[in-house]
Order: sequence, then structure tokens, then C-alpha cells
Amino acid sequence: MAKPPDDQRLELLQGTLDMLILRTLQWGPQHGHGIGLAIRARSDALLKVETGSLYPALHRLVKRGWLKAEWGVSEAHQRAKFYRLTAAGKAQLLREQDRWSQLVDAIGRVMNPEPAGKE
Repeated sequence: MAKPPDDQRLELLQGTLDMLILRTLQWGPQHGHGIGLAIRARSDALLKVETGSLYPALHRLVKRGWLKAEWGVSEAHQRAKFYRLTAAGKAQLLREQDRWSQLVDAIGRVMNPEPAGKE
């Protein structure tokens, strides 16, 4: 996978980071650095989550009860905090995905309106 230039990377929309973290953890528990790498890989390197955004978001999601954090050992044999989805987090992800679909549909209607008379 070729790395896009920095000026081609996309900025995360306000409010999407929580949804991306929840979705990433739907595939299984992961440590913070791994979550950031997974988001980057799945977006073909167009999305890069900065550490200064990722860890506060993880703490917020734990506080809301959507994630559970436990210490473990990473692939590099380092002690790391692993995060996993809770039942409440799975329910929140469904709500976030529904809202995201509604947003994408609404933007699509604005960007690609039906020709006059076809509404």
C-alpha cells in the first residue's frame, strides 16, 4: 500500500473518531497504538489518528462504559492497555452507524440533487 502525501490525507470529521474506534474494536480487543494503525490501514493510509486525539477519546469511551480497558502484553512483548467493546459500546456503535448512514444520505442528496421535476 503506497502512502499518500500528507496533503492528501483526510481530516477526521468532528464526532467520527469515537465511531471509528468502536468499529475497530468490533474486530477484537486492541491496544491504543494498534487501534490507530488499524484505522490507518483500513483507510488505505488516508486517515491518521493523532496520539493527542486517540488517547483522550479512549479514556472518554471507557468513562462512558462503551469500552473496558485491561493491561496485557503487546505483540512487541511490551506491557500495554488493551481495549474491548462492552455491550453498551456495541449498542452505541449501532446508533453511530445509523447516524452516519443518515448523514451520508443527506450529504449525497445535497451534492447530487435529483433533476427538477423528478422529485
